[in-house]
Amino acid sequence: MTSREATAATHSSAVVEPVGLEQAEAALVEHYPRLVRIAYLVLPPGLGRNRRVLTAHALAQRALPRSRTGGTPGEAVGAVGAVGAGEPGYAFVRLRVLRAALEAGRPRRGWGLLGLRGPRGLRLRAQLPPLLPQVWGLRLFPRSGGADELALDQALSALPAPARAAYVLRGLDRLTDRETRQLLEAAGVKDARAALIAAARVTAPQGSRADLLLESPEFDPCSLQARPTDLLRRRQHLRAAVATTAAVLVCGTLLGLPGDGWGPDGAAAPSYARNPASERALDPAALAKAAPAAWRTSDRTEFSAWPPRGNRTGDKALQRRALAVWARPGRSVRVSATPGTASGPPPGPAQLLYAGVVDEAAVVLLYDGLRVVRYAEPRDGEGGGAVLDFARTDAAGAASATALVVGRTDDNVRYLTAPWVSGVQLRDLLRPGDAGRSLHRDADGVTDPLPSPAAATDCRAWPALELRARAGVERGAARDASKGGTGTAYLLTDLGELTPARLTYGSPDRAPRDVAGREAYVAWSRTACHLAAVRAMGVRAVNSWQFARQRLPGGGGTAAWVCTRAVTWRGGGSRVMAQFQPPPAGQSGLPGTVVARADDTAACGPRAPHVLAGVLWKSRAGQWYVLAAGSERVAAISASGGVRGSARGNLLALPAKAGAHSELDARLDDGARLRALR
Repeated sequence: MTSREATAATHSSAVVEPVGLEQAEAALVEHYPRLVRIAYLVLPPGLGRNRRVLTAHALAQRALPRSRTGGTPGEAVGAVGAVGAGEPGYAFVRLRVLRAALEAGRPRRGWGLLGLRGPRGLRLRAQLPPLLPQVWGLRLFPRSGGADELALDQALSALPAPARAAYVLRGLDRLTDRETRQLLEAAGVKDARAALIAAARVTAPQGSRADLLLESPEFDPCSLQARPTDLLRRRQHLRAAVATTAAVLVCGTLLGLPGDGWGPDGAAAPSYARNPASERALDPAALAKAAPAAWRTSDRTEFSAWPPRGNRTGDKALQRRALAVWARPGRSVRVSATPGTASGPPPGPAQLLYAGVVDEAAVVLLYDGLRVVRYAEPRDGEGGGAVLDFARTDAAGAASATALVVGRTDDNVRYLTAPWVSGVQLRDLLRPGDAGRSLHRDADGVTDPLPSPAAATDCRAWPALELRARAGVERGAARDASKGGTGTAYLLTDLGELTPARLTYGSPDRAPRDVAGREAYVAWSRTACHLAAVRAMGVRAVNSWQFARQRLPGGGGTAAWVCTRAVTWRGGGSRVMAQFQPPPAGQSGLPGTVVARADDTAACGPRAPHVLAGVLWKSRAGQWYVLAAGSERVAAISASGGVRGSARGNLLALPAKAGAHSELDARLDDGARLRALR
């Protein structure tokens, strides 16, 4: 038995034990984005992107077993891959999701939905929306990718569902053909071998890798764009419904108002319990307020040192509604939270950071030591619903507590800056030569609106905020030499959350510093567009690091190898991307090519400041090469598989053929082994 077969057998035997409900639930929560992506790719393309998104989420959410014991041993045999290795819970849930997605594409015999038979019944089932989740008034679809993603999508659309499933399982979970066949058979595919043969005929576009394309935002049903549905039809339906429900709403309001009604607590749900500690946390008079100059003497320069600002800090009624909605959000309240952030009520009296009018909304920012909470309602208190946003901010410092999003309107964003910020500039990361322009702030520290890259569907510009802090706020931080060397310069960008992400540059084992100097800005100009891959992940900071430079064969110039690591507020969930940046054509700094991506890894970070990556590259003369580069402590690199060879040092270039695949391995200067990032 080969080592590969032994590994597969070990994996299979690990799944023989029954899977409990708690184990399946933990696997579903941990791997939810991947499970939804698998369902989205396997579902019939004829459903349309909006319906595929909703159906994929519905299938993943219904994958949990109904009983305390989730499955039988035979139900999960063979359903283990690179991600599910040693995780029977994931293997079990993946099998249920895959089976449901394949079932959605099979025409059924006998009586179909609404008494219709066969394919017609299937078409009606596809046209009716799933029970959960459901979104009214919006069409949701993933962000558009490039030409390579479009070509792959068209190729997958021409395949039957089992072949799509085979392609996706081999590309996303990196299953072997044997593992894929076993999993397809367990999911009910009658001819799994034919599905594998059809999947093998699909090739990724030239110069691209199938696994990276499948992980792109084009096929990510968890990172979505929204557009309205048929507005005229909705208006007609709304007018008809208003006349029918008006009397019911009035009667329900009169009969259902608890206590003091909607006056004091606004959009909060009814209060069912009386607890002295909880009631004190909801008392606006008990809100903590820092002194205006507290940040100058405080041992902790973070959100607890922010004084209350805004033109409605004395509006107790507004603050009472904000606290009540925080504790008991009603049905009309739109609640959002960054990953890993609890959305429960405050444990005690919170701290008031801001209360004022921003554009057309009355906004309250609160801080409880672990989270920042943003409450917003219409400025006149009438029409529309309240909004409640949560963001985790524990262990914040002077650099990560410099700004908060206080308002979003029309694809623009406004920030409330820290009291120690002395100046704000707006920069476009795609134009490293521009010095930026000054951004006006009002007396409370609220900036003028600026474009948000989180709302853009393309990458023609990437606005970033450069904040200048007063001298002495954070010792040892990077100095902004262009401003005379006084103060600290932090570079922040909006990733669609309440807290902007801090951008840094430099080797992780030498304490990455704030972005300053031409080298750092040039590197970020070719990296910024890839920040779209870490939107809405609860990102705290993103560091970019040029770990190698390589002279290309055939006089192709010098390429840069860059590793980008995004870390989150919650500690886990980091994402690492390795880029190959060939010399740009002309003066334009085109984005680098992401050649490897990994989640929840220590690579390219302070705990493991080493990295190895490779790419299949074509020279101007038409010759293909396997190129590889490692960080400075890499003493030798070797390649095996379709292309074999080795080289001393941290660079490798071997002639190859188009479509060649090779495994990379490296040895560090202390003798330790290093595998390529994947």
